[in-house]
Amino acid sequence: MTARGFTLVEMLIAVAIVALLASVALPFAELQVQRQRERDLRHALREVREAIDAYKRASDEGRIARAADKSGYPPTLRALIEGVADKRDAAGAKLYFLRRVPRDPFFADPQVAAEDTWGLRSSSSPPEDPRAGADVFDVYSRDPGTAINGIAYREW
Repeated sequence: MTARGFTLVEMLIAVAIVALLASVALPFAELQVQRQRERDLRHALREVREAIDAYKRASDEGRIARAADKSGYPPTLRALIEGVADKRDAAGAKLYFLRRVPRDPFFADPQVAAEDTWGLRSSSSPPEDPRAGADVFDVYSRDPGTAINGIAYREW
């Protein structure tokens, strides 16, 4: 009589092999998730910074009204979405710089508005100690973590 099926030893070996493969694959999956979030952060920073630069360019070209003592940068991130009146358009059209402010992918609370997930730096604050002020010169991630390349997310 021949027995069919697996012995207990064979089953234990198969389970051990599967557990070993899973333990090797899990760190790679976590690394992929972190890489994707870092890619999203890089893209979001580029998108917001390009919009801030476009606002400043429009201000320098005289398309946006500004006081003489103002920097020409947007007062808030919201201004990039809501738009500003184009001084060169007699019909009163608005200039828009973003459709929506992208979220910081490392900000944990999904209930917070996207524009509130970013750290803001005004044009009057030094790069070593960014602080919010009368305008938005730059944005940065408020996440205290460090990227795969060893640079803190705040410094991107």
